Amino acid sequence: MSDLKQLLATALDNRSELLSSLHNENTDCYRLFHGTNEGMPGLTVDRYGPQLLIQSFHEPVSDVNLAEIEQQCTAIFSPEEVVYNDRSAKNSRRSDDSRLLRAEHVGRELGINYRVRGKHEGQDPLLFLDMRAGRRKILELAEGKSVLNLFSYTCGVGVCAAKGGATEVVNVDFSTRNLDVGRENAELNAIDDARIEFVQSDFFTAAKQYAGIPVKQRVRRGQKPRPFPRIDEQQFDLVFLDPPRWAKSHFGTVDLIRDYPSVLKPSLLATQEGGTLICTNNVAKVDMDEWLGVVRRCADKAGRPVRDYEVITPEADFPSPDGQFPLKIVVLHV
Repeated sequence: MSDLKQLLATALDNRSELLSSLHNENTDCYRLFHGTNEGMPGLTVDRYGPQLLIQSFHEPVSDVNLAEIEQQCTAIFSPEEVVYNDRSAKNSRRSDDSRLLRAEHVGRELGINYRVRGKHEGQDPLLFLDMRAGRRKILELAEGKSVLNLFSYTCGVGVCAAKGGATEVVNVDFSTRNLDVGRENAELNAIDDARIEFVQSDFFTAAKQYAGIPVKQRVRRGQKPRPFPRIDEQQFDLVFLDPPRWAKSHFGTVDLIRDYPSVLKPSLLATQEGGTLICTNNVAKVDMDEWLGVVRRCADKAGRPVRDYEVITPEADFPSPDGQFPLKIVVLHV
């Protein structure tokens, strides 16, 4: 990693105008170095409020280089805490799970507060920075709308919707731990409990019930069907769908490469006619045009054709020289 110092200096210099703009928007959470497209694949350097978060995905970073990264980043801010996560092990899992830091910080994005923990029981940061463009769009669209946030993780999108003036926000996630952080985020922003809800549920049971689709599950011989929370059918003005690459449960399989319609169809049918569905695909090898073709064909088959759409790209702290961003976001008007 002998070239790291120069690569990082170039990355910080390239961001000077962007960071000035973000600071003016009361944002102190952003990517300082995106190694994949800035010369050091597998290394990321992020600011989360008062915390500097360094992560390596291909090989560990030496103590010397960690100190170098910290020293160079002090040109931007003086971190209260520096966290290094070595995620070069199988499945990008941290190699130091037994050493969890309990420091509590608050980061800000577009004037909204978020809980920050560099090391916690999960693997990923509590706020995905490349989704800022999506959260920005939600702030723009949410006023006066009912909003359904599917695969909500720590509910950043839902909190943005509430701060943007949504009349009702429902966050759905299978993990109670994620939803607990979502509740913290809502409290950090003084959001009225009457306007925001947190539903612990498998995606397929929740989305299908909102959409009015019968819920089916895989039941082995001799086993009893698994219980699930009962939810009234409801359509929303604005739905946000941000699924993981792959997940499997007794109620269905999420597979963004082979079967995107399995998550898209119930989300479409849970969207009010004349409403808006924002959906994502975070698989790098999926081509945007091909994915859009799948999305439009699924919408046609579901009887909810796309009237118009808008593609949103991650902001400039996630550079992509060829314009092929791993995270793809599209706003569908249906």
